[in-house]
Amino acid sequence: MEIEAKRAVVLLSGGLDSATVLAIARQQGFEVHALSFSYGQRHSWELEAARRVAKAFGVAHHRIVTIDLRALGGSALTDEIDVPKGRAIDEMAHGIPITYVPARNTIFLSFALAWAEVLESSDIFIGVNALDYSGYPDCRPEYIQAFETMANLATKAGVEGRQRLKIHTPLIALSKAEIIRKGIESGVDYGLTSSCYDPAPDGAPCGQCDSCQLRRKGFRENGIEDPLSYPGVGATPAR
Repeated sequence: MEIEAKRAVVLLSGGLDSATVLAIARQQGFEVHALSFSYGQRHSWELEAARRVAKAFGVAHHRIVTIDLRALGGSALTDEIDVPKGRAIDEMAHGIPITYVPARNTIFLSFALAWAEVLESSDIFIGVNALDYSGYPDCRPEYIQAFETMANLATKAGVEGRQRLKIHTPLIALSKAEIIRKGIESGVDYGLTSSCYDPAPDGAPCGQCDSCQLRRKGFRENGIEDPLSYPGVGATPAR
């Protein structure tokens, strides 16, 4: 008798981290239901990357939810604010960057929670990372734990005792280099992903935003070449 795989909702941005998390969920035997967001981000090319990653892994479902966080602004990713370029790596280690989108992970996890309840799933995967200088308050372990506690008080399934939600954060304590190594071991084709905060219309990464620099650093520390090309950017390593 065939045992039905457990379902999991995986937040899939189309970036390096979320693609790795999706691969991990698949490795752990979950039936993956991928959830992406068109939220008014200037780097909307990542949604095309999310489609490619979802297709490559043969997920059960891939849904793209449209919400418009440009109505609130407050971030270089959703407002008329320049994306920082060329920052030194040690500079990224201090403060919360202007690329932080207010309450974004809370919003995304709330949608994931709703879909998980509909799917009768007790598992949500998210690619948050507390290392490599992200500085985002909604990527910290204490935030994830607090949201998980709240989530188990907030649903009909939870109140009725039919669901005990677990938020999986397999990358939270890994460096970018470690994430890339794990992803390669899990069969991720990073050529399908998009990490840039300010890509060209054709999706070409800028190579100079924080996300591009940290990605390039991670590949370099593994001694391998990033499958993405960075037009106009030389081989000089991030400082």
